[in-house]
Amino acid sequence: MKGFLAGFFAPWVISAFILVMHLGLPARKITGYVHDTRTGEPLRYRLNGLPVMAMTAAVWALIGYSGLLPWDWLYLHRWSSLTGACVLGVLFSVAVVLPAKGTGRKFISDLYSGRSENIQFFRGRVDAKMFLYLAGAILLALNISSFLAHHLLIFGMGQSQGVLLYSFLLFWFVIDYLIFERVHLYTYDIFAERVGFKLGWGSLAFYPYFYMIGLWAAVDLPCPVTASWLLVIYTCIFFAGWMLSRGANMQKFYFKTRPDHAFLGIMKPGVLSDGRHTLLCSGFWKVARHVNYLGEILMAVGLTLVLGRPALWAAWLYPLYYIALLFPRERSDERRCAAKYGGLWTEYVRRVPRRIIPGIY
Repeated sequence: MKGFLAGFFAPWVISAFILVMHLGLPARKITGYVHDTRTGEPLRYRLNGLPVMAMTAAVWALIGYSGLLPWDWLYLHRWSSLTGACVLGVLFSVAVVLPAKGTGRKFISDLYSGRSENIQFFRGRVDAKMFLYLAGAILLALNISSFLAHHLLIFGMGQSQGVLLYSFLLFWFVIDYLIFERVHLYTYDIFAERVGFKLGWGSLAFYPYFYMIGLWAAVDLPCPVTASWLLVIYTCIFFAGWMLSRGANMQKFYFKTRPDHAFLGIMKPGVLSDGRHTLLCSGFWKVARHVNYLGEILMAVGLTLVLGRPALWAAWLYPLYYIALLFPRERSDERRCAAKYGGLWTEYVRRVPRRIIPGIY
């Protein structure tokens, strides 16, 4: 029971530590894309994801080196830790939804999707959405390191290349987000989502535990026989997806912050405008209207393949999740854009007929 409670409250303690670090460490003060509905002014954010990640990793490493906890402690307590994270996510969701004004929908719908679009605490020093993503990313990184440590402790020099590569690519995924934390302020999640169970539980429980489902499934398995050239191809699939996702988001970010800037020095912004609104329709945004979603799916597929166990069905839940999430989101985004831009969006659809997959869909 004592061990269960330790694991149960581990995500609570880690999240609290991340919050303290986020509040205490120096941060960039950034003006975002979203406006405060009360004042009409752009929201301000404190962003310090990389320093918070570095400090948390340093403390975790110190605990491991000191012998206070084994390197694979989070793996050993994975089920109680997951349970604690789920409870924390539910409690957070209820705490932010109950005090907010209802939207006119059923409570269960409000609880799931949220009532408030943007919530900030501590006099604006902590933005709920950005903190949730930060906490989820760092807890995911700690889980990856613990699962990887467990694999190495079991197999030593006979470790699986797939598990090592999978862990490296997931670390890349996390660090990439923290490096480009500012860019996230211009994505769908920030300007369209509300803060409720979907975002709260999703960031505190689903994100740091489910995104590494491949490690859950393969960490205790011996090294499979996978040709090196296949691992290279699978890694290229991941990075092809990364280039689509990161490239599309960066191009849109530069367009919104520096409209006349040629992205990467070669992609001059081609636009559609009706005098009030302007849409980017060049570069990545010329091949498909949501090509960044294709990038996310390809990264998930590449991650699953590098494990070298294509028959391991549990690992495929990750790319299937992205398909289930992003295809309906694309439809929702289309409706929102059609309502906002009207005829301008109709013209954009005419010029860029593919939704997600260039030349196909």
